[in-house]
Amino acid sequence: MKIKPIAVAVAILSLVSCSKGDRYVSYSGYAQGGTWKVTINRNGVSLKDEVIKAALDSILVEIDNTFSGYNKSSLVSRLNAGETIEPNAMLRDLYARSYEWYELSEGAVDIAAGPLFDIWGFGFKEGRFPSDSLVEATMASCGFKTLKPEMPEGSINAFDLLQEASDVRPVLNFNAVAQGYTSDVVAAYLHSLGIHDMLVDIGEIFCEGLNPRRVQWSIGVDRPVDGNDTPGADMQAIHVCTTAPQGVVTSGNYRKFYVVDGRKYAHTVDTRTGRPVSHNLLSATIIAPDSATADAAATWCMVVGLDAAREIVAREGYEAYLIYEEDGEMREWHSDGFELRQL
Repeated sequence: MKIKPIAVAVAILSLVSCSKGDRYVSYSGYAQGGTWKVTINRNGVSLKDEVIKAALDSILVEIDNTFSGYNKSSLVSRLNAGETIEPNAMLRDLYARSYEWYELSEGAVDIAAGPLFDIWGFGFKEGRFPSDSLVEATMASCGFKTLKPEMPEGSINAFDLLQEASDVRPVLNFNAVAQGYTSDVVAAYLHSLGIHDMLVDIGEIFCEGLNPRRVQWSIGVDRPVDGNDTPGADMQAIHVCTTAPQGVVTSGNYRKFYVVDGRKYAHTVDTRTGRPVSHNLLSATIIAPDSATADAAATWCMVVGLDAAREIVAREGYEAYLIYEEDGEMREWHSDGFELRQL
């Protein structure tokens, strides 16, 4: 499934000889509409490579079967379609965390605003350039403002999520947070094996420790220009990570959009206004303690724009690299803790 087909950071890996006792191994495959790659130092790990690979595949299948809006048999798809489901622990967890991000962002990050993305053509249904009246009607009937902060216990249907009775069924869309959450779940499994040198790249990145050169991992940030559709093909800069556990996520508006009457409509929809954003921030790369938080924060920054994004980074303690347009030129800003190496 393709959870969030937009700008991503691309890991730059150099698999070379390691220190005594170190053994770096990479596993890869296909999930969430693209390829994934996990590189670890398996020093001290007794499990065979094929067992670890099978566990990673199993995790990714379970996540697809939970959150994918393109997988019609996933828990979210079935819930959105009106079925009664038994939510698993991951769905309950990410739903509750999403409500926290909704409140923190004052509505800028809203996984319950799926119908808004649908009517603009950026969700799971066909749509494009809706009328003002359709936007207003859709905004009135969707969003976390209508829902409970946590899923009720036991089996549920979508109407059970509502704070008050309504004949409009809620629709959930975890695009803004699910890929980051996936990287965190994979990292948690690797931590359970005693692994602390890792780079998890499943559309969004989690990294920790050292790479095979025994230095910090390096992450490439794509140049946010229209037509740059291949991650890593045209990079703006390189970020050198610390050794601490961290999520590194880039969100941007240059890979999914359309143009009507000469105006570009990007896939980032401001769920507070019901319309695609219109500002000069081209991409936001966020570093946070985990990938799900970085994922939500990157979306938050892309919704509110450059000036507000800077304020968010300072207030919440994230590190960030923001690329924006000014006077027809591409410019950049980064926080003090975002170690940057230009190309």
